[in-house]
Amino acid sequence: MAPGTGTADSDGPRYEILSFADLDGWAEDDHAAALSAFNETCRDLDDPDWRALCRAAADDPDPRAFFELFFRPVRITHGSDEALFTGYFEPELDGARSPDARYRYPVYALPPEARSAKGPWLSRRDILEGDTMQDRGLEIAWVDDPVELFFLQIQGSGRIRLPDGDVLRVGYGGSNGHDYRSIGLELIRRGTFTEHEVSADRIKSWVRDNPVEGRELLFHNPSYVFFREVSEVPAEKGPLGAMNRSITPMRSIAVDPDYTPLGAPVWIEKDGRDSLRRLMVAQDTGSAIKGAQRADIFVGTGAEAGDWAGSLRDPGRMVVLFPIQRAYALLPDPTL
Repeated sequence: MAPGTGTADSDGPRYEILSFADLDGWAEDDHAAALSAFNETCRDLDDPDWRALCRAAADDPDPRAFFELFFRPVRITHGSDEALFTGYFEPELDGARSPDARYRYPVYALPPEARSAKGPWLSRRDILEGDTMQDRGLEIAWVDDPVELFFLQIQGSGRIRLPDGDVLRVGYGGSNGHDYRSIGLELIRRGTFTEHEVSADRIKSWVRDNPVEGRELLFHNPSYVFFREVSEVPAEKGPLGAMNRSITPMRSIAVDPDYTPLGAPVWIEKDGRDSLRRLMVAQDTGSAIKGAQRADIFVGTGAEAGDWAGSLRDPGRMVVLFPIQRAYALLPDPTL
């Protein structure tokens, strides 16, 4: 079949079916690495269109031929959306199982009433300044830096280094249901930084240098993330994503599942500094990841990964690989 274009309805997303020759850099990618990441979550896809592909993927196919034979690239747009790529990472914090003079900031598990709330629960300010969380045994650990804890919540998972050398891994356990509000954008709005100046490191430094105003700035984001311990994940594997499987550095992305199905391969053409052409897999989500051309690239673990992730904010194009029959089903029926 020839490439095609169409919309599901007048207000809905627009779908453009491309050929693999249209993907810049496709032939040069490491398709075996992409197939390995795809197989990490493929077994969890229940749809019949995907189940057949996952059986084929597990049968040691030629990686590039597998993707070209069973998929079609589809560019999805909605309105005036332009592609935006950001990065995220798995931070490492210093902490302890019990509080003391150094480790004073709790990492909380999700309270039952927040889980069952039908709308937004208590705000970040309410949680941290009230007594709702006190004496309930909801603390997973305590860390030594409230600013790093705030950014741990933005990333959604991380490692906590304990005094005895052990490492405790935590993953996303739920939230209070409030919308995420960017403190970086708030600092830009105030004129503290320009758009090109703002980064995670600059924000952290500003909060620490201005402790009173900094604390208030963190309350600008009412969203609060709770955690669960996931230390059963092997140290050499990535953190758990939204599909409850380990994600892979530089091969996994967080997407908006309203447009990109979780588990789907996604071709990334990231421009800007350190341009990137690579096949990745949609294996995670994020409260700030909204739109058909929006992706957050999982960079890796630790401070170096965090430095790169914090400065990544680039344009480009993303193209979702759909099973062939699913791709053409996205186009409107020309007889209607």
